Amino acid sequence: MKLHPCQTCGACCTKFTVKFYWRETEDPTLRVPTELTVENGPFHNAMQGTTSNRHIRCVALRGQLCKQVSCSIYEHRPTPCREFMASFEDGTKNERCDQVRIEIGLNPLTRNDWSEKQPLEKSKA
Repeated sequence: MKLHPCQTCGACCTKFTVKFYWRETEDPTLRVPTELTVENGPFHNAMQGTTSNRHIRCVALRGQLCKQVSCSIYEHRPTPCREFMASFEDGTKNERCDQVRIEIGLNPLTRNDWSEKQPLEKSKA
């Protein structure tokens, strides 16, 4: 089975701050692991490794960029991660996805990358 394009990228997990409402660590359906987060203001937490301007890499990211990556908390990832769509995954272009893919040396995704749409495997990015 061909991997989902996100599982051969990982760029968003190394380029963006993952900031979310702190209660997501207590939400019974999300349960973002508190031990993997840091406070980021009075009402927000962020995933460890995503708040620095240098060497950003989410603590939950596993694997090697551009090869094969996964998310160690995929079922419990915070809202920003759940809402971020790869370019054309939902049929629309995502400029932010395209830009970070280019920054790590990958081509932007196209509609053709979704011709054989692959579901994300559980516990994968």
